[in-house]
Amino acid sequence: MVSALLAVILFVVAAMNSPARQQKSEAPDPAIERGHKQFEQACGFCHGPDATGARGPDLVRSPLVAHDVKGDLIGSVIHQGRPDKGMPAMPLTDEQVSDIAAFLHARASEALRSNRVPRGYSAEKMLTGNGDAGKTFFNGAGGCNRCHSPSGDLAKVASKYSPIDLEAHMLYPEGRHTTAVVTLPSGEQIKGPLVHADEFVVSLDDARGWYRSFARDKVKVELQDALAAHRELLGKLTQANVHDLFAYLETLK
Repeated sequence: MVSALLAVILFVVAAMNSPARQQKSEAPDPAIERGHKQFEQACGFCHGPDATGARGPDLVRSPLVAHDVKGDLIGSVIHQGRPDKGMPAMPLTDEQVSDIAAFLHARASEALRSNRVPRGYSAEKMLTGNGDAGKTFFNGAGGCNRCHSPSGDLAKVASKYSPIDLEAHMLYPEGRHTTAVVTLPSGEQIKGPLVHADEFVVSLDDARGWYRSFARDKVKVELQDALAAHRELLGKLTQANVHDLFAYLETLK
């Protein structure tokens, strides 16, 4: 009996781990497949069939794709084109745009998963920029000094993070950065990190750490997004800006 039971268990485990089952569980999203075909037909001649660029730019590492949510930014570019850059408007349906967006996001995710840079990657290999130029950009055109200070929040920042993590935090800050300011009918204001907001409810953690929730039709709400300027800048950064800024931040030890 024991032998028979063991054989059954081994059979079930083998079936669960069989290549056929694995292949079924990893079946590609049909939207991604459709988007790939549509992209090749409509966009591949400029951006390459795999979206890594040809006559047009690489879209796998595009800030626009990184900030897109279900085609909201990608669709605008496809429908309106970019005549100043030689890209014509494309008469694609919303469904086709959604599929293309799914394909581009899948390519971006694939690129991130394949980017296996060691956490201990040498800073010297990343220091290709000019620290002085980075400092000038930080205090000038970049406007970084409006929110950050090398003697304040960025003091010794290069000692707190590995080079890889420092550059990642520089480009994509983590954490909750939106503050909600709720004004009650009495005029009292309650301010704190935003927890949730939709068209009906807004929730925050107040100054004492208490969770507070309010019906939006009963109060006045102001949302202060500390990363709004950061996201706007991200779309304008050149590779030289990124390398120079990183070189400057690496001096803050």
